[in-house]
Amino acid sequence: MNRLSFIRSAFAICGALFLALTSFAQSRPPHPIQVLVSPDKPDWTYAPGEEATFTIRILKHQVPMEDVAVTYTLGPEKMQPVNQGTLKLKGGTATVKGKLTDPGFLRCEARITVDGTDYRGLATAGYAPESIQPTQTLPADFWEFWDHAKAEAAKMPLDAKLTLLPERCTERADVYQVNIQNYETGSRIYGILAKPKAPGKYPAVLQVPGAGIRPYYGIVDLAEKGVITLQVGIHGIPVIYETGLYDDLRAAALKNYQFFNMDDRNQYYYKRVYLGCVRAIDYLFSLPEFDGSTLAVWGGSQGGALSIVTTALDNRVKYLVSLYPALCDLTGYLHGRAGGWPHMFNESNAPFMAKDDKIKVSAYYDVVNFAKSVKVPGFYTWGYNDETCPPTSFYSAYNQIKAPKELFLMQETGHWTFPEQQTKIQEWLLKQLVK
Repeated sequence: MNRLSFIRSAFAICGALFLALTSFAQSRPPHPIQVLVSPDKPDWTYAPGEEATFTIRILKHQVPMEDVAVTYTLGPEKMQPVNQGTLKLKGGTATVKGKLTDPGFLRCEARITVDGTDYRGLATAGYAPESIQPTQTLPADFWEFWDHAKAEAAKMPLDAKLTLLPERCTERADVYQVNIQNYETGSRIYGILAKPKAPGKYPAVLQVPGAGIRPYYGIVDLAEKGVITLQVGIHGIPVIYETGLYDDLRAAALKNYQFFNMDDRNQYYYKRVYLGCVRAIDYLFSLPEFDGSTLAVWGGSQGGALSIVTTALDNRVKYLVSLYPALCDLTGYLHGRAGGWPHMFNESNAPFMAKDDKIKVSAYYDVVNFAKSVKVPGFYTWGYNDETCPPTSFYSAYNQIKAPKELFLMQETGHWTFPEQQTKIQEWLLKQLVK
């Protein structure tokens, strides 16, 4: 069996096992009390000016509760509600109606307290999401700035250092911690490299991380199937320590890192992060086992942002996967609507962040301005109920992408995914990487 046949067979077997196991599984509610909020259109999507009706149901032990009071709010996501109050369920249901006249997202949230415990549910109606446009501006020297930054970074030697992690190696994959030189002296990038043991030339995946500080373990299962994987951190620290160290950094030295030096475009924290992703690609291209062409970038949330940014910055990327990207349309809050994570200009952050210099710098790092330059096929997946990365923000970026794109929409998901989404991602990546 040749390598490509082996990869296909392995994925098929894994997929069959997954389906066999899940097809007999019963859905498990997260709590004995479920607050269900449902829009009246199956696709949750409306035309501007069209009224949406949200039905609220409360289940206890999967049986509808009747004659109980629920509180509700209704309004554009992340904004002050335009309607709120208390309703008494009749026949086990209550309804709330509302609409938007412009493209955006209308969210209905319901809450109830039972035996001293609060429960909540929500649903979000999308109003012409494909028509949402960014509020962010594109600086005239945007690409001049980034092309110069990349040229300066390229002058630095990679100085790659590999540490074998024997306890993580398998019969078919070798696993290493790798660290390389970033764009300035003394700044390093750490990650977990996993590559097939069998001699040959392989495609590669760069996985870029969501927000936070944590250890990483590598994508070993994909390496066993014939794909080189590099899972990177962004903070310039080793990624194999105990979690306690990362908890301490999250609480102190790296707390709110996403706001560091935002008054200077050359010193803002994400400059090192964005260029570090390009340096990670430099490293993958240096590997003799890499086939020299077939490269995908994959990430969710902050990683969803980095996958789009990296693809725009580096034309060596051939495919991208982005889940609910952060850092999109950061200035939305300054225009009366939701902006992207980290919500730097929202009501609570605006007093110390909504300054002219910071707003100006945000334009050089906003995903919407990179999305305009994406030229390769991409797979995207998310839902309407995301409260961390508001869909208003990531649709602002998604709608700027003119390259081939496939959206797997799971409306009810928030800042999380169903197993079906992960299966689709793997299937899409395999289709692109293995010809």
